[in-house]
Order: sequence, then C-alpha cells, then structure tokens
Amino acid sequence: MVATDSQASEAAAQSASPGLLTQVFRFVLIGGFCALVDSGIYWLLLEAGMWVHLAKAISFIAGTTTAYFLNRRFTFTAAQKGGAGQLGGFVLLYTVTFFVNVGTNALALHLLPEFTWRVALAWVIAQGTATTINFIMLKWVVFREARA
Repeated sequence: MVATDSQASEAAAQSASPGLLTQVFRFVLIGGFCALVDSGIYWLLLEAGMWVHLAKAISFIAGTTTAYFLNRRFTFTAAQKGGAGQLGGFVLLYTVTFFVNVGTNALALHLLPEFTWRVALAWVIAQGTATTINFIMLKWVVFREARA
C-alpha cells in the first residue's frame, strides 16, 4: 500500500508532541504522581523496618523510573525512540538535578530568615528549580524531537 500525501501528513501529526503548555501540564501532573509513588514506597519501606537511607534510595529510583516511562509516553511523545542513550541521558539529568535540589534547599535554608514557613519555602524553591531544569533538559535534550 502506498501512502498518500494526506496519509503521510496525518501520520506526522499523530507522532508530533503536544504543544508546550500541554507538555508543561502533563509534566507537572506526572511529577505529582511520581512524587506520590516515591513517598508511598518510602513510607511503606519505613513501616516495614527498612533502613531509612536504603528506603529513600529505593523510593527515589522507583519514582524516577516511573517519571521516565510516563513522560516518555505522555509528555514527550514524538521522541519515543528510547534506547540506552535516551535512558542514560535521563539518569544523568536526574542525578544532577537531585544534587541541584539538595544544594538549593540547603542554600535557601541558609539564606532565608527564621519564620514559620521557612522550611516549606526552601523546599518549594528547591523543587521548583529542579523541576524547571528537568523540563527544559528533557524537552530539548533527552527527548528532543527530530527536525523535520
């Protein structure tokens, strides 16, 4: 069967990623879900008596793995080529932003004056910074779309 021009353009439209705002919305929604996965597994492992640092490592890996597959499938749909390079880029990015998150949180706690919501504000600043870096790098590096 030979594809017509209209069939080819229809197939290209189906494989294109959603618009930027849709991607941001999906990324945030998936991130929230993955945070619940991370948190839920963390607390379950703690309740089971696991060492706190091992529980955190396992829950972080579970949340991050969930984020990879969900974002690849639903947020950055035109870049579903997968492969070791894409997975490696994702792991490297999330390793770097893990340290950015922890460092930003520490810096914010150091710089913010004492007040009731200081710890929560530091967490929001750190999470917002890491999330912004993750979205930008995922969209334009890890899951970049092939140029037409």
